[in-house]
Amino acid sequence: MGGKKGGSRKSGPVPKARRSGRSGGGAGSKRQPGTAKRGSRPRKASFFVLSAAVLLAAGYFLWPVAFSGRPAPASADVIDIAANMSGFSQRVIRVRAGEPVTIRLTSLDGPYHRDGGGKHQFAVDELDVNIVAPPKGSASQTFTPTEPGSYVFYCDICCGGRANPTMSGRIQVTE
Repeated sequence: MGGKKGGSRKSGPVPKARRSGRSGGGAGSKRQPGTAKRGSRPRKASFFVLSAAVLLAAGYFLWPVAFSGRPAPASADVIDIAANMSGFSQRVIRVRAGEPVTIRLTSLDGPYHRDGGGKHQFAVDELDVNIVAPPKGSASQTFTPTEPGSYVFYCDICCGGRANPTMSGRIQVTE
């Protein structure tokens, strides 16, 4: 065995896995891109816990805003009015001066309506009331009329506006 190097062993650098005594899962196996490194389980668990905590905190703070529906004040009378292309559900509304009133306007028309896109309005210029209900939705406003009298309410978004007699009515304010 004079000067020959023995066997079929190749010369060159020894792979890192062989040097450390770990084979890495079998002969010739290499870690594929995207596979987990050692110690990444705690990192994944921490990420999951942190993500869950953030989502729970967001839900806790946003739940009341998203699902409360803003109830009307307890002392106010709530008057529900529906509107569609045929007009308002009420033509005359009677209220008392000095008492808060909440008008809840509901649009019965869908968003694909050609005139006004399904929105409806309840406006009373003298009382500074302007409510716009979205298609198939509701909106409300609370106000306190101070002076007795008769005031015109109307929808000026669609339906011919103020000129259409079915899209207007009167608020009668009494003492």
